Amino acid sequence: MNAHEIERLAEAVVRRVTVEIEASGRHVHLSRAGVDQLFGVGYRLNRVKDLSQPGQFVCAERVSLVGPKGELKNVVVLGPERGECQAEVSLTDAVALGCKPPVRLSGEIEGTPGITLRHGNRELRLERGLIVAKRHIHMTPVDAGQFGVRNGQSVRLKALTARPLTFGEVEVRVSEKFSTVVHLDYDEANACGFQKGDRGLILS
Repeated sequence: MNAHEIERLAEAVVRRVTVEIEASGRHVHLSRAGVDQLFGVGYRLNRVKDLSQPGQFVCAERVSLVGPKGELKNVVVLGPERGECQAEVSLTDAVALGCKPPVRLSGEIEGTPGITLRHGNRELRLERGLIVAKRHIHMTPVDAGQFGVRNGQSVRLKALTARPLTFGEVEVRVSEKFSTVVHLDYDEANACGFQKGDRGLILS
């Protein structure tokens, strides 16, 4: 076995025992009514590129988040449309906005604070829906079996990054609709020196 083959084998082993990490920035999910309010009745979101999770995509549309103390401009909209509007920010973003959103998994917005979305001269006031995304791992059932984890389980993740850091309370989300990847927000990604292509080791 030559050096090139050994390197390829080593890379395969690393990929088998680690999980890809992605950094997720601030973004907005809109309902049909939300799209109508901000962009006009019947407006269709324009897909720019696909995300790692099947069926999810980045849209060309951008909005501003307006809080009691500040505004975040050029916030990306992600598709497809959802049943209810939601905005996901980091804790640093929340300070800039003057809000105190809870750390939640996407979609868990009961009891969360609201926020104002703005596009041009159009505004949409959400009564709830502002969260700080809880770090989590999307995982296929096959990969969950391989790693010995189950849906809803909290694990530790050692980020194999420029500034290695072990994160606790990383929730596992298992579905046949997912591809396997870790999602950290930008605060967490910056803390561990994340760069695209980095991976993490799941610890029990």
